[in-house]
Amino acid sequence: MNHSLGRARGRGPGPERHRGAVTLRREAIPLSTADQRLLDSRSRGDWKTKDAWRALRILSEFVEGFDTLADLPPAVSVFGSARSKPDSPECVLAEELGAALARAGYAVITGGGPGVMEAANRGATEAGGLSVGLGIELPFEQGINDWVDLAIDFRYFFARKTMFVKYAQAFVVLPGGFGTLDELFEALTLVQTGKVTRFPVVLMGEAYWRPLLNWLRDTLAEDGKISPADLELIIVTDDVEAAVRHIIDADAALAAEQEALQESAIAQAEADQASASAASGPRRSR
Repeated sequence: MNHSLGRARGRGPGPERHRGAVTLRREAIPLSTADQRLLDSRSRGDWKTKDAWRALRILSEFVEGFDTLADLPPAVSVFGSARSKPDSPECVLAEELGAALARAGYAVITGGGPGVMEAANRGATEAGGLSVGLGIELPFEQGINDWVDLAIDFRYFFARKTMFVKYAQAFVVLPGGFGTLDELFEALTLVQTGKVTRFPVVLMGEAYWRPLLNWLRDTLAEDGKISPADLELIIVTDDVEAAVRHIIDADAALAAEQEALQESAIAQAEADQASASAASGPRRSR
């Protein structure tokens, strides 16, 4: 009997981590993630020898993301807790939302994990829409949920976060923790500073978000840290159809705005050409 093989079989499948084409299991899984190693200032001595290669790896994540998602139809990114139970109010709401977005012609992008993310992906898939999952390497492996049609696993949070914004027409944020809040405030900052325009941010789970909104209004806005107009960047609703309608209306407004700008640019170019032609015409002899 091959005793080493018997011991290996006895350990069972164990945890598993994916890095592109590479699959790691059991002792082969490193104790830290790529993000941890990149941001660990205690390893400063390694920076000169390793960071140049890390830069190429980071570049490859952007290339992979751009190449994979370039042909994505209009999409909405949905965020919420991975810890929510399948029968929780937010998961029920997320599943209804995913289905409504799919029926409206939107792909649904989530972090690809369990909880609210899985519910939104399931709703979209069962309604016949495209379900996308952007996973992340974590010390506690979650894996991509079974309702995702198109998945990318990222090493670096910042590359993943770029994809959430670049390929979405809107964010819908359901109850969640630090990661959900991170995505929410990143989106609000991008809209507030004009980095993205006409980007709807919808909060669903009004009872959950109300204390945060009260704090934004009564503390931040009251103290002048944000303007009252900044609060208008967010809409709060528990009505799935109202949320989807808000996103559709924002899309239509942006399309009309872009069409008007294009027509204005064409008219200006024609006027400039006519003016130049008149100025360069033949002069009458005296």
